[in-house]
Amino acid sequence: MEVEGAYVSAIALVLFTIFYIGRSKVRSKFFITFLITFTLAQVLGAISWHTPEVKADEVDYLYFVSNMLYIVSYVLLILKTIRQLRLRTIFSELTIPILVLVVLDIFCVSLISNTTEGVLTTSQYILEYTYNGVVMALLSIALIDYMYRNNSKSMLFLLATIFLTFSEIIQLAYFYILNDDSLGYIYAFFLVIAFVFLYAQSQYKVTEPIAAYIDEPLEVENT
Repeated sequence: MEVEGAYVSAIALVLFTIFYIGRSKVRSKFFITFLITFTLAQVLGAISWHTPEVKADEVDYLYFVSNMLYIVSYVLLILKTIRQLRLRTIFSELTIPILVLVVLDIFCVSLISNTTEGVLTTSQYILEYTYNGVVMALLSIALIDYMYRNNSKSMLFLLATIFLTFSEIIQLAYFYILNDDSLGYIYAFFLVIAFVFLYAQSQYKVTEPIAAYIDEPLEVENT
C-alpha cells in the first residue's frame, strides 16, 4: 500500500506543520521553513504516483524537484544549528573530532551512494550523492552541537538526526537494493520517531554551552 502510505505521510506532515505553526508555544522561522519544505517534498512524492511513467530517455522532473526540496529542508536545519554556534570556539576546541567526522562523512557517503551507481543515471547519481552528503553533514553538525552545548535540546536534536539518517539509509536500501516490505515499515517508523524528537527539541530555547566550551575561562577561587 505504498500509494496510500505516501498520502498518509503527506497529510500527516501537513497537519503537523499546521499544528506547529498554530499551537506550538516556541516557534522558529527556520524550523517552520524546514517543515513547509519537507512537507512539500512529501506532497510531490504522493502526487508522483499518479503521473505518467517516465521513460528511460526522459527526465523525471518530479524526482529531481522533490529530492532537491528534501536537500533544501535539511540544509535549513544545518543553517539553523550553525548560526547558534560559536564557530571559532568550536574549531579551536574540537579540531580533531571535526576532522575525523569529515573523513567519516566522505567515506560513508561514497559507500552508501555507490550502491546505486548501477541503477541511477549520472545526473540522478550526482543528486543522490549530494542528498546523502547533506544528510551526513546534518548528523555531524548535530553531533558537534551536542559536544559543544551538551544540553537537552542538543541531545534531542542529535537523536532526531540519528533516526533521520537511519531512515534515509534504510529507505535507500528499500528502493534500490533489497525488495523487502519490512524495510518500508522500518524507515517509516524511524521517520516518525525522528519528527517526534524534532518537535520535542523545538520546544526548548537555545541556552549557553557548558562551561568547558565558554570563551572566557571560569575563575577558580584559591582555597
